[in-house]
Amino acid sequence: QVQLVESGGGLVQPGGSLRVSCAVSEFTLESFSIGWFRQAPGKEREGVSCISSSDYSTYYADSVKGRFTISRDDAKNAVYLQMNNLKPEDTAIYYCAATSLIQTTGWGLGEIDPADFGFWGQGTQVTVSS
Repeated sequence: QVQLVESGGGLVQPGGSLRVSCAVSEFTLESFSIGWFRQAPGKEREGVSCISSSDYSTYYADSVKGRFTISRDDAKNAVYLQMNNLKPEDTAIYYCAATSLIQTTGWGLGEIDPADFGFWGQGTQVTVSS
């Protein structure tokens, strides 16, 4: 069974940095595109970033572009989200998810739809506060 496990969340001050990780098992990472999503209390889950399985192309929501960087290490079966210059509005539970899609028109527009991803981790809490 496909499994994804997030780690690395925590409390950080505004302007600080944090890296969250997504460890995958029971499938070959190189066959899947991986996305990061977040959900704040009372809000819908939103796509933050994703990285394609085909050519490692990366995509970002406008709200995080220039601050977040997604990367993957297929040898370690892991995907990372480096988050810099964090803001209080980045506070949320962060989830990683997998899809067999290589690319969508939406991704190129920074619109990463959770409905395109079929396998999900349990999430890790990121809190940005002074």
